[in-house]
Amino acid sequence: MARRKHAARRRGKAGQPLRTFALASIISFVASSAALHTDLRTTIEPILARLDLALLPAPTSQPNPVAATADGYVQTSFKQCPQFFPSARQVVPAGEALRELCFTSFAILHSGRTKTPVFVAQRLNRRMLVAAQGVERKDRFYEEARLPQRERAKLSDYKGSGHDRGHMAPAGDMPNDDAMAQSFSLANIVPQNAQHNRGAWSKIEADTRKYIMRARGDVYVFTGPVYSRRPETIGQGRVAVPDFLYKIVYDATTERSWVHWQENSADARVGAPISYKEFVRRTGVQLLAPA
Repeated sequence: MARRKHAARRRGKAGQPLRTFALASIISFVASSAALHTDLRTTIEPILARLDLALLPAPTSQPNPVAATADGYVQTSFKQCPQFFPSARQVVPAGEALRELCFTSFAILHSGRTKTPVFVAQRLNRRMLVAAQGVERKDRFYEEARLPQRERAKLSDYKGSGHDRGHMAPAGDMPNDDAMAQSFSLANIVPQNAQHNRGAWSKIEADTRKYIMRARGDVYVFTGPVYSRRPETIGQGRVAVPDFLYKIVYDATTERSWVHWQENSADARVGAPISYKEFVRRTGVQLLAPA
C-alpha cells in the first residue's frame, strides 16, 4: 500500500509541469479570445484578475485613425455600424488619434489625446427600452483592447481620482446582456463629477428615456464631453476631465431636436435645453443635418 501511494505521488509530481503548461495555454487562448470579444472579456477578466493575469492585447483589431480634411475638420464614416446615425456623415474639429469604434448598441468616435469619447451615438426606440428594463446591470468596467495602449484610459487612472466613471451611452439604455457589458468599456466613459453624474445628469438620462418611450419611432441620441484648452486630467495616463457634457436628442419621426448642455460640476441643475444650431456654434461639431 505504501509503495502504491509513493508511486502515485511521483506520478503526480511528474504530471504537474504538464498540467501547468496546459493551464497556461488555456488561459492564453481564453485571454486572447476575450480581448476580441467584449462579452467574453467581461466574464473572464475577474477570473484572470484573481490569478494575477491580464488579458492579451488585440493588435489586429485596432481601428484605423480618422484622417483630417484640409479645412481642419474630420468627416467620419462608421461604415461598420451606420445604423446608429440619422445621416451619412458627421463632422468634428480635427484632433489627434481619432478612431471609430462600433459596439452592439452604440458607436463611439474616440480621442486618443483625451482618452475619452468625442461623441457616442445611439439609435433608440420604445421596443429597445422595454427590453432594457429586463437586463441586469453588472458594473464591470474594462479597458478597451481595440485601442492602442497609449490612447486608452486605464482602470488605474480612475482609482482614487474622486471622479465617477460616467457613461456616455447609459447602461440603462442597453437592451441585452452583450450591450450592457460593452457599455462598461472605458472608451464609453469620462471622468464625471459624482454629484452631477448621480443628480442632474441622471435625471436628463431618465427624462430622455421617458421621451423615447412615448415617441412613435426611432430617436437618435448623441452624448459627449466638451473640454477647455488645458483640461484637468486624472491618473498617470492623464485622462482629460470635461468642463461640459452634452446630449443631443433627435426624433427622426418629427425631425425635432434639442441639446442638453451641462457643466460637469456639483452645482449643475437641469434647465431648458439649447438648440442644435447653438450647439454647433459652441462646439463646431455637426452630428445631424446642417442646422
